[in-house]
Amino acid sequence: MALSLPMQGLSNEQVLDHLRVLGGHDVNWRDHRAFGLVYHHSDAHTKLMQEAHNLFLSTNGLNPMAFKSLRRMEHEVVRISAGLFHGDDATVGTMSSGGTESILLAMLAYRQHARSHRKSIRHPEVIVPESAHAAFYKAGEYFDIKVISVPLQKDYRADVDAMAARINRNTIALVGSAPCYPYGVIDPIAEIAALGLKHGLPVHVDACLGGFLLPFVERLTPEERIADIPHFDFRVPGVTSISADLHKYGYAAKGASVILYSDMAYLRHQFSASTDWCGGVYVSPTLAGTRPGGAIAGAWAALHSLGEEGYVSNARAAMETAKAFIAGINAIPELEVLGDPAVTIVAYGGRGPGVGAYALGDQLEARGWHVDRLQRPESLHMILNPGHLHVADVYLADLREAVAYVKTHRDAAFEGSAPMYGLIAKAPLRKLVKKQVFGIVEQMYSATGGGSAAELSAESAEAGDAPQEGAIPSLPPLLIGAMRVKARLRRLFGRA
Repeated sequence: MALSLPMQGLSNEQVLDHLRVLGGHDVNWRDHRAFGLVYHHSDAHTKLMQEAHNLFLSTNGLNPMAFKSLRRMEHEVVRISAGLFHGDDATVGTMSSGGTESILLAMLAYRQHARSHRKSIRHPEVIVPESAHAAFYKAGEYFDIKVISVPLQKDYRADVDAMAARINRNTIALVGSAPCYPYGVIDPIAEIAALGLKHGLPVHVDACLGGFLLPFVERLTPEERIADIPHFDFRVPGVTSISADLHKYGYAAKGASVILYSDMAYLRHQFSASTDWCGGVYVSPTLAGTRPGGAIAGAWAALHSLGEEGYVSNARAAMETAKAFIAGINAIPELEVLGDPAVTIVAYGGRGPGVGAYALGDQLEARGWHVDRLQRPESLHMILNPGHLHVADVYLADLREAVAYVKTHRDAAFEGSAPMYGLIAKAPLRKLVKKQVFGIVEQMYSATGGGSAAELSAESAEAGDAPQEGAIPSLPPLLIGAMRVKARLRRLFGRA
């Protein structure tokens, strides 16, 4: 499909109308129907983020000498973050565009540090728990690092003994999460860091999700928390870097994250400099060249506007919300929360094989909720904000209805998107699954993978509503039929 510029530019109002049409097809996060992706503090705070961002809309952190304001704001954001994570005067870092970039930067720095200090390493390896964020695997692909994934303990936390068993002469770093994205539990950071000290290895703590929540949950009373928060930051000897996203529970404008190191010995290996280029000396502190000033300004504004009292108050409200959802889910006999989440990240699934989480997800989506799904084990995922407390009763009522439906419709696992999710999760040939996923992404980004605002508006009018997500294709009816027969035979012989 070919698109071209309009012969004459549209009016401002026409442009905004088209943008509103496009936005009308997005997930309904404003009514708290999504769990993740958007972190909304309040309408007043969002307005401040917009104004702070717009003040520096055209600025560029590529040249800190030209935009001294951005350098000053980034420095203050890093120093405030270092203080929250109990760093000292040696702690250094930069801002980045988000958690993925922060993780990429840490892995790049450790690879370069190892190359500089351990000349014998030719095939660097990083050891991560199975629950570590997918960005570590992305870093492995980008920087030719082998990512060694080790199984979890029964409580879904990292198995330190398993990590120790995989250390070898090529290991350049160890990783733990605080908390991990899938299950919301905090890995045993102190034990991982001790292991790092024993073997002379740096230890990265991925606090991208909880970094700007955990320090304030620590300030709450035991009754206000849902779990004790073990030390996870620079208080732990052996922790050498921490990634934390400001645009999550820091409530900054996207995209804003920090990557902090215990000292300059590691950070210097994150930098890149071209000194012989005919265009002059070119230095990059992060992966990006151009660095949008609005994101830096938004992060600075968020920290200074909310302040410690604001973040503690938000943490208290977030814990109240998490308690309501965890208690409500665990009160449903057929369901259980996985592990013991430390804060607001919750995964849950069926207590037995009779209630499939993917079938539940389809039922919840039919009731207007945006649902994330996990695999190993089959479960649903939630990232909660204080605003979700307003919809907790409605969500839990819909969840009870969904459970009742799935229990009385034994083939619900073969309706909607559930069979595809199930097949992807259980397929033994993971390379084939990866090939299928690449095919989906290729289609999304192909020449015919998108549409104009007008076309989307027409689709919406025909459907009577915004179109459903198309990322998960349907399975052939013959295959679904075979899956149904197999499930019925398993039930008949008491295996399900």
